[in-house]
Amino acid sequence: MKINSASRSSALLSLTLASLVLSASAALAQTATTATPTQKMAMPMETAKTDSAASQDMHKSMMSGMDAMNKMPMSGNTDKDFAMMMKVHHQQALDMAAVELASGKSPEMKKMAKNIITAQKKEIAQFDKWLATQK
Repeated sequence: MKINSASRSSALLSLTLASLVLSASAALAQTATTATPTQKMAMPMETAKTDSAASQDMHKSMMSGMDAMNKMPMSGNTDKDFAMMMKVHHQQALDMAAVELASGKSPEMKKMAKNIITAQKKEIAQFDKWLATQK
């Protein structure tokens, strides 16, 4: 089977992102004491009073996705857990890209947001297709 460069790059990026998410989760779990799940995953991206509504929407989307991944029960099957967590992660990217398209000013960032939407929707469909075979 021949894998093209774009597929290989996409797979590598996905694995890298999943690794970062899992590493951060593990590190936070080790250092947390009596914090709630949401507090454990809190990132230093607190919304300032001067943030625009779009920035706040983007932050809420990120926190919601992190909360969903934090609450997601692990199946014990690495492949299945990877697919489930990456689906949530990709949905966050779609949500954030939609905010960029609606409120962003930079043509370059808007183009990136459109590309992200196209790529992430395809990958979510791939995860869904694979997960459907894992019942």
